[in-house]
Amino acid sequence: MTGGPGAPATPTRAMRRRNASSDTDFPYWLVATVICAMAIAAFIISNDLYRQVLIVISKGIRTTVFVTLVAFAMASLLGLLIAVMGLSRSIVLRQLSRFYVEIIRGVPILVLLFYIAFVGAPAFVFAWNWVLTPLRDAGIVDALLVRDLSLLWRAIIALTIGYSAFISEVFRAGILAVSEGQIEAAKALGLTGWQRFRLIVMPQAMRTILPPLGNDFVAMVKDSSLVSVLGVADITQMGKVYASGSFRFFETYSIVAYIYLILTIGLSLMLRALERRLRRAEGRRGN
Repeated sequence: MTGGPGAPATPTRAMRRRNASSDTDFPYWLVATVICAMAIAAFIISNDLYRQVLIVISKGIRTTVFVTLVAFAMASLLGLLIAVMGLSRSIVLRQLSRFYVEIIRGVPILVLLFYIAFVGAPAFVFAWNWVLTPLRDAGIVDALLVRDLSLLWRAIIALTIGYSAFISEVFRAGILAVSEGQIEAAKALGLTGWQRFRLIVMPQAMRTILPPLGNDFVAMVKDSSLVSVLGVADITQMGKVYASGSFRFFETYSIVAYIYLILTIGLSLMLRALERRLRRAEGRRGN
């Protein structure tokens, strides 16, 4: 059984056995990866050219991390809201949720970045100034200009909107995975709808939601490189600027790839460790 993109599927017994066996295998791949990473790091440090490239490109790491963390946090909140709307008793809210998800999922992230940056931002500025026309005429507020909206925040908003549609499907699948009997028992105890959602549904749904949500987070780290098309000074943009000025394309993009691999593999390992800890905690509660 499959759900939307990023939605968890119900594992079969054979799949559980394969997953358990892969978890108990000695991580030779990780040992090989660490050895390669250390060897590359030693080479970079000992080579003046590669070290210079690394120093320049590393200036974009802070921007990449900031864009990823802020956009993912906002996308998760918006995705949760869209998922709750999709499970509402109101047909209007359900249809609005489905409309949003299907439309946004049908637009590539790169196109969405351009659209938000060069169409959405000017439209927002026009609407903002129109609403505040009386205050502007009275000299209370100044007119908002398109250049007042930084490209960094336009990129963050675009990633937020793009990923919220996929994350909402993850939340929806996780919430639907909670047993109906648990909800009925909570109703019998007199819990309100908000109390049932906060105390019963979400704690259980998070065990199902966490793995695909972590995958989306790692994917956003990689997709954050798309903000470079707007000139945002992330890792990719810093590499692009350096390579175009020095014509050291091989060295530059090798360092860019190396940094992204360190970020994504490190995050994946942390998420796997968290998943294993949650499984062990669930197993202890089951015993």
